[in-house]
Amino acid sequence: MKTIVQISLDVTNIPEALDTARMALRAGVDWLEAGTPLIIAEGMNGVRALRAEFPKVPIVADLKTMDGGWLEAELMAKAGATHVVVMERAHEETIRVVVKAGRDLGIGVMGDNLGAPDMIAAARRLEDLGCDFVIHHIGYDERRGIAARGERAPNPLDQLAEIVAAVRVPVQAVGGLTIEQAVRTPEFGAPLVVLGAPLTIDADAFKTAGGDLESKLRLICEKVHAYGEVGPREKLKQD
Repeated sequence: MKTIVQISLDVTNIPEALDTARMALRAGVDWLEAGTPLIIAEGMNGVRALRAEFPKVPIVADLKTMDGGWLEAELMAKAGATHVVVMERAHEETIRVVVKAGRDLGIGVMGDNLGAPDMIAAARRLEDLGCDFVIHHIGYDERRGIAARGERAPNPLDQLAEIVAAVRVPVQAVGGLTIEQAVRTPEFGAPLVVLGAPLTIDADAFKTAGGDLESKLRLICEKVHAYGEVGPREKLKQD
């Protein structure tokens, strides 16, 4: 799979989401994510606004579905999402109906292993249940809480190579990565690079980070896209 750069729009209002999305697309970002804060604050109107403004750009709706899988997937698809996120910690039937909705409605399903006691087994479970992508995710509260106690917080790179080796679907690593780490994730076989906090979103507030973010994003996109096709050799042969 060719490398993809996705920006997580973890802001709380539509105007800021649109402004950030415009800037990101100018810089070379491929996919937009209607982040959980945006969906909580604006509901499906946030997704609709992104779709109206960017009719041809893939949009991930990160509602982190835990129940009501079919209904939530249908709502997001009708609003214009091309990809939805279901949590591995949800009941198996929830994951199954989200996957079915994905097939019936023509949208991609991303399975998120946030909070799983065994991240590798969780990734396999998501693939076995039919998810099209695996999100290897270290949570915001988890990493900040552990760091506040003076301990080393877990990092998505810790097990990324093992996650990639365990599944045959594309993998994305999420959670507190530095710019350097995010750019390196394709080296582990993960072609989907997501940019969120603290790279593009203020780590202490749901708002766009300051500074010359567009120039920073452009450099990141250039580096990520330079990897070209990414994945274990046997996967690349099938792609």
